[in-house]
Amino acid sequence: MTANVEGPAEAVSCAQLSYSFGATNAVDGLDLSVVEGETFGLLGPNGAGKTTAIRCITTLLPVPAGTVRVFGHDAAGEQMAVRRMLGYVPQQLSADAGLTGRENVALFARVFDVPRRERAERVGQALAAVDLEDAADRLASTYSGGMVRRLELAQALVSAPRLLILDEPTIGLDPIARTGVWDHINAVRAATGMTVLVTTHYMDEADQYCDRVGLMHRGRIRALGTPAELRRGLGERRRAEGTAASGALPTLEDVFRDVAGSGLDDKSGDFRDVRSTRRTAHRVG
Repeated sequence: MTANVEGPAEAVSCAQLSYSFGATNAVDGLDLSVVEGETFGLLGPNGAGKTTAIRCITTLLPVPAGTVRVFGHDAAGEQMAVRRMLGYVPQQLSADAGLTGRENVALFARVFDVPRRERAERVGQALAAVDLEDAADRLASTYSGGMVRRLELAQALVSAPRLLILDEPTIGLDPIARTGVWDHINAVRAATGMTVLVTTHYMDEADQYCDRVGLMHRGRIRALGTPAELRRGLGERRRAEGTAASGALPTLEDVFRDVAGSGLDDKSGDFRDVRSTRRTAHRVG
């Protein structure tokens, strides 16, 4: 008799998810599966629909068409159950400069309904996880850009989420600060088994830190696999077409360009997207 061995559970499942802003289809029949325990990178040009999809997954936007499930819970009908399993670091800065690091994390502990008797310990654990214990009682306004992003990570971790969602978590940071943020993400993931869903425009980050990536363009996933699989697939196709450069191996950025083109057409984001990204980068830098 053969044993029935089940594979890893789905942390996130989107089936034919669609979302429109007026006549613009931001998300257009999106199918997406994120496996429990993996780090999944959702990549794509501005306006591809990444942030809109994430806002549906986090219940910040309704699900007007299709389905979204988080660990089996319906994001349309079980919003509170979904929210209790999430930690979320948005693209826009969420730390309050007028509060200390500890006060910022404690605020999120209350928002996420961490039991009162556990709050102080959980706040301390979250700050320790991102190496901010020594700066915990300083105002966030005195923090460097990298420290602010680590503080926001602590805010997201204080509720011990099963799923951590990061929307451009290292935008505007220098290479050393970017590496530091990822070191802390990976340390927490290794210790807890947490699932990570991240958007980034830094292809080197996606290549180095993501188990799988999905390249999204015009509201749908256009390519899916490990970074190595996607790079190898493009290389094989180029060789078959006779367009491969001598001795050159494709990068993930090459795959990105192949899927999304220049990313500079009239559907690749609007002025509000650019303004928001620049404002966040300026405040972090």
